[in-house]
Amino acid sequence: MSLRAFAAVLAITTGLWAPAHAVEPVKIGEINSYSRIPAFTLPYRKGWELAVEQINANGGVLGGRPLEIISRDDAGTPEQALTAANELVRREKVVMLAGTYLSNVGLAVADYAAKKKVVFLASEPLTDAMTWSHGNAYTFRLRPSTYVQSAILAQEAAKLPAKRWVTIAPNYEYGQSAVRNFKTLLKAARPDVEFVGEQWPALFKLDAGPTVEALDQAKPDAIFNVTFSSDLSKFVREGTARGLFANRVVVSLLTGEPDYLVPLGAETPSGWIVTGYPWDTIATPEHTAFVTAYQAKYHEDPRMGTLVGYNMGLALKAVIDRAGSTNAKDLMQAFKDLRFDSPSGPITFRACDHQSTMGSWIGRTALMNGQGRMVDWRYVDGGDVLPDAAVVKKLRPAP
Repeated sequence: MSLRAFAAVLAITTGLWAPAHAVEPVKIGEINSYSRIPAFTLPYRKGWELAVEQINANGGVLGGRPLEIISRDDAGTPEQALTAANELVRREKVVMLAGTYLSNVGLAVADYAAKKKVVFLASEPLTDAMTWSHGNAYTFRLRPSTYVQSAILAQEAAKLPAKRWVTIAPNYEYGQSAVRNFKTLLKAARPDVEFVGEQWPALFKLDAGPTVEALDQAKPDAIFNVTFSSDLSKFVREGTARGLFANRVVVSLLTGEPDYLVPLGAETPSGWIVTGYPWDTIATPEHTAFVTAYQAKYHEDPRMGTLVGYNMGLALKAVIDRAGSTNAKDLMQAFKDLRFDSPSGPITFRACDHQSTMGSWIGRTALMNGQGRMVDWRYVDGGDVLPDAAVVKKLRPAP
């Protein structure tokens, strides 16, 4: 057979294997601090990967188009996040942006989204500014905000006999908001409490010895802690060694998440009142199915990041299908009062502030078989503690 004849046959047979027409994927640009905060963000990535796999196995979005997430690492800096966002929008032609972890990074991407008129689903950053003081028409947030988690903890703290409180939080927007909310809400419920000391370590640069000593010298009855990741481990280790927690109540944001309990291991303090994720004792059918699928795919247990990433994938499908297109205006409208089911229960994106009603679990820490666990927990829906539309109108800038 001549070379020309062979080429002709090859072209015909290749055509038989090719699809009648290529189905264009719906591209989402995702940005996160994978290299800076891997304990949370790597399980989070696996969560949205699982969701995308399941979505595409069941027909994708918009009646048959595959969902594709193109991911970039921001290294925990606003500058790199903005570079990534610009590349994703201009070069990759994504129809939406999603992700981010640190609050300052999320706010930077939200500002970019508003300027470039591209919809942004902030999956993780907790700052209240995201949906209130710096809220914009293009930005929506999935995870329960700093306000939601602080409000849940303040309700529990108000039941305690403790009157003298100290606080410790990372010195950036998330930590500042958490402390401000907790103080305001606790004092509203218990006017007799007083805050007698506070510490503001730089993020991931906690000097544990002097910080613990300063808190102890204030002679508090109770401690409100907002540190996380490596700062939390340092705080727990030094505070335990110096007796800071002896005969004192500790109320702690995020500490009940396996993302932080697992690294603490046998050093996990017992009896702290925490928000978190008791994945191993949540027995709803939806959550059990999610855990089973995740364990089968990755041969590991889920973390809080896993759930957030998975719910983000579900939210993306829900909003794209409801919009019926990838046009930014259609997506913005579809997000308002969007409701979808998730392993953590039904979630709605409120039209008044673009905040989802994804809730949080509150309980206590316990040390069981050398590992930290969250016990005596209950789930609080975000919609039960968020302010109503009339209050939100005063918090958000006018459209």
